[in-house]
Amino acid sequence: MSKYKCIIFDCDGVLVDSEPLSNQVMVELANELGANIDLDYAYQHFKGNSFQNCSNQISALIGKEVPKDLELQYRQRSSEKFKAEIQPIDGVKELLSNLSISYCVASSGPKSKIRLNLQLTGLLPYFEGNIFSCYTIQKWKPNPAVFLWAARTMGYDSKDCLVIEDSLTGVEAAVNGGFDVFGFTAHDYKDELQKKATKTFKSMIRLPELLD
Repeated sequence: MSKYKCIIFDCDGVLVDSEPLSNQVMVELANELGANIDLDYAYQHFKGNSFQNCSNQISALIGKEVPKDLELQYRQRSSEKFKAEIQPIDGVKELLSNLSISYCVASSGPKSKIRLNLQLTGLLPYFEGNIFSCYTIQKWKPNPAVFLWAARTMGYDSKDCLVIEDSLTGVEAAVNGGFDVFGFTAHDYKDELQKKATKTFKSMIRLPELLD
């Protein structure tokens, strides 16, 4: 029997394979402003960060303020790309269908984006009513507030919960909140998670065996 009573999943890169899509949109917008970056740069500097943090980095790269509607442009373009291309992470539907403990999703994105991506990938029914967004509380990872809020709302202490994250920022947020955190490494190209996560794994099929 697992020692955990609840699993808190990140969304992007953990439930839905959105990281390549969202980072590509960010790269295109940044380069239109003169940033001259590539996808590798985005994975290293943008992955797991709030939009404001990414926007600040782009501003530093181009040496001036970004347009005031940059986030609106990003949300519109990424939404179109998600609708056309987004897929669930391999094995995640089977995992959720067989989990015998509570679970929820806690993500840095706006709740509307989380819901859209879950809906497009057929995962929304698994999480309806249990979606937690950093935008709601206006506190972003590595601040652990969204995870603490999710745990409390689900009825558990941090010690009873396991967080699943794919970014170093997300792992740090979980650690900061006193959670065990498993790093999902399918897109961990620089092998950053192992040194801070409780455990790491590369396939959702493996997660159940790690819960014991």
